[in-house]
Amino acid sequence: MKNSSFRSRALFTLALFLMALPGVSFAQEKDAKDAKPAEAPAAAPAKEESSVTEHTIKIGGQTIPYKATAQTILLKDDKGEPTALLYSTSYTRTDVKDLSQRPIAFLFNGGPGSASLWLHMGSLGPRRVITVNADTTPPAPYKLTDNPECLLDKADLVFLDPIGTGFSRAAGKAQDKDFWGVDQDVKSIAQFITTYVSRNNRWNSPKFLIGESYGTFRSAALAAHLQEHDNLYLNGIVLISSVLDLGTISFNPGQDLPYVLYLPSYAATAWYHKVLKDRPENLALFLDEARRFAQGEYSMALIKGANLTPAEKSAVAAKLARFTGLSEDYLVKADLRVNLPQFMKELQRSRGLTTGRLDARFSGPSYDQLGEYAEYDPQESAISGAFVATFNTYVREELKFGMDKSYKPVSETANRAWDWKHQGGENFGFPGAPNTEGDLIQAMITNPRLQIEVENGIYDLATPFFGTEFTMDHLGLSPKLRANIHLQYYDAGHMMYIREEDLAKLKRNVSAFIDSASKQ
Repeated sequence: MKNSSFRSRALFTLALFLMALPGVSFAQEKDAKDAKPAEAPAAAPAKEESSVTEHTIKIGGQTIPYKATAQTILLKDDKGEPTALLYSTSYTRTDVKDLSQRPIAFLFNGGPGSASLWLHMGSLGPRRVITVNADTTPPAPYKLTDNPECLLDKADLVFLDPIGTGFSRAAGKAQDKDFWGVDQDVKSIAQFITTYVSRNNRWNSPKFLIGESYGTFRSAALAAHLQEHDNLYLNGIVLISSVLDLGTISFNPGQDLPYVLYLPSYAATAWYHKVLKDRPENLALFLDEARRFAQGEYSMALIKGANLTPAEKSAVAAKLARFTGLSEDYLVKADLRVNLPQFMKELQRSRGLTTGRLDARFSGPSYDQLGEYAEYDPQESAISGAFVATFNTYVREELKFGMDKSYKPVSETANRAWDWKHQGGENFGFPGAPNTEGDLIQAMITNPRLQIEVENGIYDLATPFFGTEFTMDHLGLSPKLRANIHLQYYDAGHMMYIREEDLAKLKRNVSAFIDSASKQ
């Protein structure tokens, strides 16, 4: 998902990653046996830190005073022993008299193993980095500016970094890896949220989760956990670029569903890059047609497997070429099944370009012109430097925090070591792909007024919009509960907010959602 080793993801499941297997030589083993163990220095006691600064921002014609708090909060185990220091940056409006009328939102990115600086510096926070739309942002100096689409006019904001990312780290006898897992991660963040709302008298405030990518997977499990274990009920959840069933984005042998769910996103990408032979003018109508073909003739052809005749395969390949921009010959040789890294490499191969994954509007030069798979994600490399540099400058110069600390935007170690076992929801039979759909179902049944808004990027090839539609349509909810789910669409990718027009649209949609869910 967001900001991990792309090559590992591309070659296998796009969500699970290669496990590193470090080799140890005989000589190294012998040296280790002969060496006397060194005494470990005593660890310094875990200590919370914070920095509070005062600011103002102009949003929609009004000047809003707010307090920025950069801090670490100490997490503890059942025995009261320290286990971690979790870092967050919170923004709270300072002219509010009644906190029960003031919504609060907790925001995080995904990975797993990603800090929150992407949402923090790109979407709804008070300061925002300027990047080039659908192209590479030049190197430093980068531009940081006030964000007129900041959400502070509607809610207080808490951006948090899971353990092992950002400034967050294990403490006491615990290690970062103790928090690297679906359930371990949820428990630590739930403890942070309950601690935060207790310390800041926010139990009676309308409460929201806003997660991106794996952060949506986390949000479903977190909502169920907060309600079941802490009796902390949410007003709403915003799922940005959602995936709740990792099987829907995993191109595993014998599993045809991902090919079906990716087809409309392939069609949108081919349309954008003008590689279609008879490119239609109306994208929306074209995508509706792609949806119908994907769930009809295409899915039926894939279900036949080896029983599909050569004539049938040729006929489907011709129609598939019309939607994907790939040649009929290539599609036949691929057995009608083109996985994501293959598509990224092949779509613009004749131009010497690789197509973006997180945002398919981006392109970058290909290295191996004969290679089968994309070597990297052009979108990720186009903006990462700008986001990381500006946050490191901002947190130290403006928030006055972390002068002597190293901020970790991404932990690839956490991603590779992630424990995917999960106890939530109702699952029968053998374990399958990691899935938190059951958690969302449980959360919505337990709290029937819980509102869900799903933000979908048309050009998102990491979490395709048709896959999200499929998930939301297969939760088995009653019509009344299904009406609590609201889908929105953007003419950009996974991080739709890096396109300014869609950032403004995201702000409008989330603002209206918070207003509605806070007053029901």
